[in-house]
Formats: sequence, structure tokens, C-alpha cells
Amino acid sequence: MHWEQLLSLKRQGDTSKRLRKEQDDTRLGFEVDFDRIIFSAPFRSLQDKTQVIPLSKTDFVHTRLTHSLEVSVVGRSIGRLVGKKIIEKYPHLKEIHGFQANDFGAIVAAASLAHDIGNPPFGHSGEKAIGEYFSIGNGKKYKDQLTAKEWQDLIDFEGNANGFSVLTSSRLGVEGGLRLTYAVLGAFMKYPKESLPKKPTQNISDKKYGFFQSDKEFFKEVANELGLIPNKTGDDIGYERHPLAYLVEAADDICYTIIDFEDGINLGLVSEDFALEYLIKLVKDTIDTPKYQTLTNKEDRISYLRALAIGNLINDAVRVFIENEEAILKGEFPYALMDKSKYKAQIDDIIQLSVKKIYQSREVIEKEITGYQIINNLLDKFCTAYNNDFDNSKTNYDSLLLKILPEKHLAKKDTLYERLLHICHFVSLLTDGNAVLYNKIITA
Repeated sequence: MHWEQLLSLKRQGDTSKRLRKEQDDTRLGFEVDFDRIIFSAPFRSLQDKTQVIPLSKTDFVHTRLTHSLEVSVVGRSIGRLVGKKIIEKYPHLKEIHGFQANDFGAIVAAASLAHDIGNPPFGHSGEKAIGEYFSIGNGKKYKDQLTAKEWQDLIDFEGNANGFSVLTSSRLGVEGGLRLTYAVLGAFMKYPKESLPKKPTQNISDKKYGFFQSDKEFFKEVANELGLIPNKTGDDIGYERHPLAYLVEAADDICYTIIDFEDGINLGLVSEDFALEYLIKLVKDTIDTPKYQTLTNKEDRISYLRALAIGNLINDAVRVFIENEEAILKGEFPYALMDKSKYKAQIDDIIQLSVKKIYQSREVIEKEITGYQIINNLLDKFCTAYNNDFDNSKTNYDSLLLKILPEKHLAKKDTLYERLLHICHFVSLLTDGNAVLYNKIITA
């Protein structure tokens, strides 16, 4: 892979080439992407979507929105630091093409901002709930009418693939979705493969999948424009990662490791003594002990240690990337950057404690159970109504249900796969609160 190709400013539908040296630096294309994402309705909906604690009313617990903003800030820092090193190593990128170190930060910041935009309500249990509606719920009846890959898209519903669809899918009058640059889409694509074949490998990019069958052709166009390396054969589509996708992943890993842990501390799910012990291991080489000793309350102490920890992990992610940059460009680095961090043992300890004390806490589990029931109910009612309408067999109840669908979700879809995915898309874009509200309406 080659950086000048990987940093493509092309957008869906372009008929002429966009050159970096001709860009207006006061309105750089990669920064336009950031703006388009932040002003989009799917991004705004993240303000009422679960990060760790579903339906939390406390003022310090993170939502998907605050998490995404923080990942974007961390991603920008990592990207700029990497960009500085890359420009120094390949001066022609600046001298001939006009790229700047901050361009890398702008790309990673935009992709990081969007990294959770396709996630359903109620956290990762929302993805599982959608999948299980089809694999073991009433949605099983559709299996024989779909191809293997279409069925896998549904039973293994994936927020990353849904996010690609949110960012790129056309609808009447809105061609190409947000029309982001291909460089930002490439950095967003952490798992550049389709849902089948589902074969466990050691390659981090094979952990999940990154696009639905309905988006396959455009996904291939983006990958080919960026020069991503194909790694599947025959009819199966898959590629090695865009190098900047490693930075987006690292930013996300850093934030959920440290900031979810901070949420658990502030909620009282993790004791401060535990927190101090775990965080100090991450910052022992950079902590200003006299300053730390002046902090008199828990929130300030944890905040100080969190900031130091994130700074250390950012610098280490940059180190790992630069040391392995040539292997990454060859598609020969099958690891997440933080898997090779010198702090990996400390990260693993924090995650293990978070799983036990936070992710498996009674409050989280009870609300995830509620989320499962709500998503299953919404899918069942709306899939039935939407398909009955297509078959001209809708009941009066179906007609009433369809009247409460948002206007943009009333579009006609010709195939069963498209209709089912369309309803999944509708449910996935609901906030936690709106999902509860819709459920109350249809079960009243």
C-alpha cells in the first residue's frame, strides 16, 4: 500500500481528481468530513445511546456521544504524531503532493468520531439482540428465502457494517450518504471483509465484518481506490486494513479501557483503592507525586491519573505503529496496536476488573435484559408490518404501525433481504429512550 493513494480525497460520485496541493487549508476535505458527521442526525442520536450504563441519568457517565467525541480527540493526537513521523520519513508526500502531518490527525479524528455511529441502542447487547431475533427468534422463518451471506448479515448483525451503511447509503435526493472522503472511510473500516466466510484467524481485521451485502459494490470501490490489499479468494471479499484504521482502533481501545473504568469508579462499582492501584501502574514513570498529593477529592485524583494514563498510551500506540509501519503497509501486521503495547499487562488487568465490576454489574445486566426484550418486540412488529405491506396483505394494525415509522424509513424495498435490513437499520438508529417509547406505543 502507498500513502499517497491511502490519503485519497475522492468522494462518492466524483468525476475529477481531488489533489491535496489544490485544497483550501481553511476548509480541508478531511475536516469537512468531521463537520458532516457531527451535524448528522445519526451522530446526534448517540447522545442517548448506551456506552456502559444503559439509561443512566447521572451527569458523569459517558454516552456513545461523549465516548465518540473523546475517541476523536485521542485519535487526532495519535494521528498527528504519526503524521509527523510519516512526513519526515516520506518527504515527497509534502513536497510533491502537499500533505501535512495534521492531515493524518484530521482523517483519524473524523473516522474516530463516526466509529460507533452504526451501533444499536442498549450497547453491544443491542447487536446481539438483533442477531438473535433472526437466529433463534421469530425471524428464523426468513432464513430459507435468503442467501447464506444475506442471512449471516442478519444473524450476526454488526455495528461496524451498519456504520458503513449509515455513512454511505443513498436515498432519494441524498446520493452517497454523507459523501465522506475515501481516506476517512478507509480509516473507519476496521474489519474490511464480508460476513462470510466466518473463519477464526489470528488477524485482528478478521475479528468481525465491515459491510453488508447491500453495500458490497461500493465497499469494493473504496478499497480499490485506496489500494487496499485483497486477502480473500474466489467470490469472497476481504482486504488488509487501511493503516490509519489501526489508529482509530487504538484510540477506541484507550478510551474504553480508561474512561469506562473511570465511569465505574464514579458510580461506586470500583473502589478508589482498586482504581489507584491499577492506574498508578500505568503512570508510575510520569506522575508528578507532589502535585498528586495536593489533590483532595476522589474525582480530581482519578481525573489526573486518567489524563496521564491516556497520554502514556497515546505515545506508546504511536511507537508501535511507527516501528511496524512497513509491515502494516505490506498487510503483514495482524495485531491491534495495543496488543503490542508495553502496557499490555496493565491494560489487561484494568479490562478484567472492568468486566467483573462494571460490565457484569447487576445494573448493567438488568437493563440489557430490558433492551433485549424491546429490540425483539420492535423487530417482530415492524418486520411483519413492512413485509405485509409489500405483499399487499397488511392488517389495520400493520397500517397503524407503518404510520409511526419516520418518513425516511417508508421507502419501498424490492427484496426480502433489503426489507429486513431496512427495519434493522431503523431500529439500530433509535436512541435508548426512543426505543423504550416505541415499545410502549406498540405494547399499550
